[in-house]
Amino acid sequence: MEIFIRLVQFFLSLTLLITVHEFGHFIVARLFKIRVTKFYIFFDWGFSLFKFRRGETEYGLGWLPLGGYCQISGMVDETQNASDLAAEPQPWEFRSKPAWQRFLVLVAGVTMNLLLAFVIYCGISYTWGSSYIANEDLIYGYNFNEKAESLGFRDGDRVVCIGGEHIVKYNTILSKVLLADEATDVVVERGGEQVRFTLPYEQLNELRKEGDFVGFYEPRLPFIIDSIVSPTAAAAGLMRGDRIVGIDNVMEDDFSAYAALMTERAGKDAIFSVERGCDTLQISIPINAEGMIGVVRHPYLMPRTEYYTLAQAIPAGARLTVNTIKDYWQQLKMIVKPNTGLYKQVGGFIAIANIFPTEWDWYRFWSMSAFLSIILAIMNIIPIPGLDGGHTLFTLWEMITRRKVSDKVMEVAQYIGLVLILALLIFANGNDIYKFFK
Repeated sequence: MEIFIRLVQFFLSLTLLITVHEFGHFIVARLFKIRVTKFYIFFDWGFSLFKFRRGETEYGLGWLPLGGYCQISGMVDETQNASDLAAEPQPWEFRSKPAWQRFLVLVAGVTMNLLLAFVIYCGISYTWGSSYIANEDLIYGYNFNEKAESLGFRDGDRVVCIGGEHIVKYNTILSKVLLADEATDVVVERGGEQVRFTLPYEQLNELRKEGDFVGFYEPRLPFIIDSIVSPTAAAAGLMRGDRIVGIDNVMEDDFSAYAALMTERAGKDAIFSVERGCDTLQISIPINAEGMIGVVRHPYLMPRTEYYTLAQAIPAGARLTVNTIKDYWQQLKMIVKPNTGLYKQVGGFIAIANIFPTEWDWYRFWSMSAFLSIILAIMNIIPIPGLDGGHTLFTLWEMITRRKVSDKVMEVAQYIGLVLILALLIFANGNDIYKFFK
């Protein structure tokens, strides 16, 4: 059932994004009185699941969920080649229209996807606000694994800024590190002082190639008691709000360290140093066989939430859209650099489906849909023949030089582009299969 819910979200989102993208091409083409012969969600190679005709256009749902298309009369694309356009151009055809009109038809799909992301982000901002765990609230810093320590981080460091950019949200630290495209300065607070060091670029590349970032950093959380659940803990004198600051004179700041100490002393009594108000008490507490003392720890990680009025949600949605575009573009630039090794993290349909939760969550669904809409827009505008960006490049060339690229050249470029796109699909989905079996 969990897999089914995830797949439903994935296909619903994909269908929405493709429909909006192709509708952009469709509506602008019709605006300029260009005939659209077919409008399909998913590809109908060989047959379609269903179809109907209204006016000059056939609408349908294909069986192959790799995209969709809008067949525009008089345009060399994956649905038509130069031989199909041997007859004299007709007034309603794409090729008969001025270059600026053709340019607008081509960029309409990408524009609609960006507009969709903006609208979704505005809706998210208005409905749920913006929730995040503030970096400055984690006053005890972070624990780092060996890979992070090899870059210069140390347990207890409070990360102040990376690459000159102040860290506001705690969950952005890893992405700032991984997307550094050169040796980058890091400022941390260590032992009450600010320490600056440089992330070594070669080691960053090795880390990216390995692709395992689990445990790179975790927040250090204090051991603050939220509630008492054991009679022995209550009898020992523990109270809600107490903070454990030591066990048998071993002083730590992080709960995980205390959990390890209690596991070592399972089945024994230990002297706990307990901070209560301005006092520090020494209390003997029995530790059970599971290494617990019968209390519930305060979660401490309390997210901040900013809520927006409808008027405030619009600029908030715009900021979120722009920041997401910038972040994804930076990721894309890093992926195409072979020495970074990030191309190994490229995923296909399985990876995309896995970003959706196994329980229905409208917030996650809309967040992921907005993100995928931006990905679709950016990937489509890349100047590869066969994608909107390739067609746009040829049209821009015509607008600048006043010389139209021949249909034959367009057809050859189309085939080259399709081969590149197919190779990318095979590579991305092959990565998914490899990771699955690995």
